[in-house]
Amino acid sequence: MKSENLSEFVVGVPGMCSNHCAGLVKKSLERLPQVQSVETNTARKRVVVYPKDKELSVEMVRETIEKAGYDVDEIYREGEEGSGEESQGDAEEAYLAKAWKNLWIAIIPTTLIMLLMMPHMLWVPIPGYLAIIALLAIPVVFYAGWETHRSAFRSLLNGTANMDVLISLGSLPPYLIGLVGFFTPMTSFIEMAATIMAFHLLGRYLETRAKGKASQAIRKLLHMGARTARVERDGETVEVPVKELQEGDLMIIRPGEKIPTDGEVVEGSSHVDESLATGESVPVERSTGDEVLGATLNKEGRLKVRATKVGKDTFLAQVVKLIEEAQGSKVPVQELADRITAYFVPFVLGLSLLTFLFWLLFPQALMPVLEAADGVLPWVDPERGTLSLALLAGVAVLVISCPCALGLATPTALMVSSGLGAQQGILIRSGEAIQKFRDIRWLVLDKTGTLTKGTPALTEVVSGEDFSEEEVLRSAASLENASEHPLAEAIVAGARERELKVTEPEGFEALTARGVRGKVGEQTVLVGNRRLWEEEEVASDGKLLEKAEELESEGKTVMLVAIDGKAAGLLAVADTLKESSREAVRSFHQMGLRIVMVTGDNERVARQVARETGIDEVRAEVLPEGKVDVLKELQEKHPGQVAMVGDGINDAAALKQADIGLAIGAGADVTIEAADVTLVKGDLRDVEKAILLSRATFRKITQNLFWAWIYNVVAIPVAAIGLLHPMVGVIAMTASSLTVISNSLLLNKSFGTKSKDEGEDPPASEPPASPAKKSCCHGSS
Repeated sequence: MKSENLSEFVVGVPGMCSNHCAGLVKKSLERLPQVQSVETNTARKRVVVYPKDKELSVEMVRETIEKAGYDVDEIYREGEEGSGEESQGDAEEAYLAKAWKNLWIAIIPTTLIMLLMMPHMLWVPIPGYLAIIALLAIPVVFYAGWETHRSAFRSLLNGTANMDVLISLGSLPPYLIGLVGFFTPMTSFIEMAATIMAFHLLGRYLETRAKGKASQAIRKLLHMGARTARVERDGETVEVPVKELQEGDLMIIRPGEKIPTDGEVVEGSSHVDESLATGESVPVERSTGDEVLGATLNKEGRLKVRATKVGKDTFLAQVVKLIEEAQGSKVPVQELADRITAYFVPFVLGLSLLTFLFWLLFPQALMPVLEAADGVLPWVDPERGTLSLALLAGVAVLVISCPCALGLATPTALMVSSGLGAQQGILIRSGEAIQKFRDIRWLVLDKTGTLTKGTPALTEVVSGEDFSEEEVLRSAASLENASEHPLAEAIVAGARERELKVTEPEGFEALTARGVRGKVGEQTVLVGNRRLWEEEEVASDGKLLEKAEELESEGKTVMLVAIDGKAAGLLAVADTLKESSREAVRSFHQMGLRIVMVTGDNERVARQVARETGIDEVRAEVLPEGKVDVLKELQEKHPGQVAMVGDGINDAAALKQADIGLAIGAGADVTIEAADVTLVKGDLRDVEKAILLSRATFRKITQNLFWAWIYNVVAIPVAAIGLLHPMVGVIAMTASSLTVISNSLLLNKSFGTKSKDEGEDPPASEPPASPAKKSCCHGSS
């Protein structure tokens, strides 16, 4: 938590690749009395340090992290000018290039050592062999491996042993012990020292590269924004960097250019490619009064846009923030693994020493195991001396242990899934939500804006005798063209959708609580309710009134139309269902979810929506605070199983109360802030995608943890009894980390191709109940 008036430190730590590394950095920083709290994000390789007082300095933070064994590539205080996202990408590229350089420095001499070792051991002794391999191993162990040794030394001094300690002890002592061969005959361990370091560097490079692939989605997102903007200032058009934009600036966007920041169109019309935000490839039409998002692409028209949000307030910045939160979060199932890995390296160091001493003091105890494996495993040789066997077993335990695989289990899966979700307009905020999705069995839906479009639309046009539907609608729309009422706008929009000509009326008059009156051409037109017809003595039409009652029973608002004193027809307006709502509810039922609709609307309207969509239960006429009570009631009966989907500010408290809150559509900022998941599009089907993605991600996390545990549980005892050569061990250690990363990357292929029934099996549940009967209802006419 941030202290008042104290800005936090943002630190780039390029070597912080797993939760194990992040835990060591966090532990070291939290020891400082001037630090209040620390947040780490392995995906971005970022650490945020919240100071307790003003005494905490940049130098103290840098020194503490370096003492823990990790380099710092940048550090600045929040609010100051950092290196920016582009520079961070450059730093990651530089780190990868450095790993590549060290790898080649190690691989070439190590390959030569291996080529010399085989003929020397199998066929004919090579004169000066020990001196040659000792010289060849120097750049491997001491130059390419220098950063590993430095990191190990720093972390030991700091009391936070990291993975580099195991590798350093697995390569440096064997090299030095191997030099004893110059003075007395003994087995050479120099080949082993060089091979361990070379394979460690290979693993480090492959891991860095693979993690780069896992996090590439967010990097692509960060580079999607425009770099400059063309704005009108002092009557002239000037080009400025996007970071210098201010709210209210008028931006000129030409065809084919990216929109620099969020804003409102004040002039022009065009189609805009919003696939960045929504995942939809079809461009959408945008014209005067419409909102547009920064980083989206203007396709063909020239637009003048007023900037409404800049910097960290833009949609793209909020998406990046949500993804960072997801990637930096922890899944509860990972927390146990993190607690264990904190003690993992000290445990392995102790076990390695015990293994060495046991073999040194009681070599015959395990000799039958070696004799049984002799001839089966080519590296097992019971004829070796006691010191050699002890050293080989001790070093094998050191280098085969892999806390990194455990530490990578969650971050890599979260990196891949958050990137996948962002590409489809699904922003999952936390790892905790991913785990909770497994247990969700009840889905609470708001009606307006979630199931329905949230705006009234013309649904029916019914004509009376002597009138056509086109005539009725054209006359009513022309009259309502002078009104600003939402229902009037719906009628006008309906007429234009049917390509009817809408004119301007004369003598327009709004009649309170009754309707409107005016002249369209030479005809006097009335649009309103029954009371208006009665006052104007319109000749009644029984069939029209019966139809009006029928439509009103369906929850629609009916307006009667009269032309020159005759009953001409009627119009029905309603908040219509989204095209995707029926299909979404059907999919939820197939997933074993029970659906509850909660709305502030009246009972009649709510029940009609429930009938049309197949919703199980209805709670109507519920105030915003009442939505929270409904959720609490469900949670008491079904703890940990209730999710809520909403889109408005009045849903924020309910989204926070739910076990998982999903904000649908662009929504209000407060709603998104309260939600665990943000669905950028207004498509309810994305809820199903979010559930499937979360369940697939959690499966990957549990698979990763399982294989990482199995690897360590099996490999360490096998190494301790002498059946694994250290060179084989370091290859296996590298493979374990890469297996975890590769398994996470499989999400890219598996998600979206799996059928719905491949998700977790829903529990047996009773068939959907009919909508619950409620006694609260009132008319709407």
